[in-house]
Amino acid sequence: MAVNEAATGAPRRLTILGSTGSIGKSTIDLVSRNRDRYRVVALTANANAEALAAQARDLGAEVAVVADPKAYGALKAALAGSGIEAAAGPEAVVEAAARPADWTMAAIVGAAGLAPTLAAVAQGRTVALANKECLVCAGDLFMREVKRHGTTLLPVDSEHNAIFQVFDFDRPERIDHLILTASGGPFRDWSREAMALATPEQAVAHPNWSMGAKISVDSASMFNKGLEFIEAYHLFGLPGDRIRILVHPQSVIHSAVAYVDGSVLAQLGSPDMRTPIAFCLAWPDRMNAPVPRLDLAAQARLDFRDPDPERFPALRIVREALARGGVAPTAMNAANEVAVAAFLGRQIGFLDIPAVVETTMNAVMAGPLGNQAVSALEAVLAVDAEARRLAAGHAERLAAA
Repeated sequence: MAVNEAATGAPRRLTILGSTGSIGKSTIDLVSRNRDRYRVVALTANANAEALAAQARDLGAEVAVVADPKAYGALKAALAGSGIEAAAGPEAVVEAAARPADWTMAAIVGAAGLAPTLAAVAQGRTVALANKECLVCAGDLFMREVKRHGTTLLPVDSEHNAIFQVFDFDRPERIDHLILTASGGPFRDWSREAMALATPEQAVAHPNWSMGAKISVDSASMFNKGLEFIEAYHLFGLPGDRIRILVHPQSVIHSAVAYVDGSVLAQLGSPDMRTPIAFCLAWPDRMNAPVPRLDLAAQARLDFRDPDPERFPALRIVREALARGGVAPTAMNAANEVAVAAFLGRQIGFLDIPAVVETTMNAVMAGPLGNQAVSALEAVLAVDAEARRLAAGHAERLAAA
């Protein structure tokens, strides 16, 4: 992983993939406060043409792209007379990601972000990675492309960003293990019986962070932490048995690195995503961020505990997926996206999510696609599509039961 980028006096040209989502909006908030430091090349969104057009006009973007072709008319109308180019469709998102930019925020949620992020990586500049599915679905392929193009990869997730800040890249052999902290989500103290009756509204009500619906549900099931476990494996090169997960309800210590001499170095801060985003935006410098300052005296206490494997089977499923290797993580991630969507659509219960994921992953691995290596984007997409098909069928059967 490249970890440096030469500073220049000119404004940094940047692209934001997924600009209308939670991470995208936080990025734009910081850019808006430092307009002289950045020039916006491209902004992309899924279908929210109105919000995207407003962002593009405000920041003077060169191009704005919606992934949903049906939103093209609304986007074009909203940008009329602005001189900003409008485009639509998945291919147009990839083309936007490939436009020359010094810095790209990769914040498209889900496997849909893989192709555009790879296009940004191919520029060989700096990519701030907020799309965890790139590493979960295709970690070996993705990291190979990062190395091949000499791309600087900066992790945006608060946990990996914390590790990045205290990780000794020059002497990784001095590291004993990584500690990924998890808030535990809204159900960290619920019984399985209560979780079985949980509603989508309860699942997305995260106690510490403001996030999108899918990520919030993943946090509630702890699949989010499982995906971050696989991310950490690819980002920092440590085996799974040297990555520990701890529930830390206050979300103050964002993660830590334990060294062979017994030292544990941690990054602390208030739970606000603008902190890790600001770190990535200013890299290799630092910039002021309008976030609440951490007051340890007022905080008073920090708690930790091991996650409960009975109430949160997602962590076991994810570790098994990484151990099986190949396309198992790809299938697991696709199935989770389908299962979460089915839960948010009130088709299945909350505890059905891990059941759908595990059943689907096992079916894919037992099928004709199960022995593939993650060597090309086409192979990843084929497994992703098959896992989605199987997961949707399983969710439909559960809904009908």
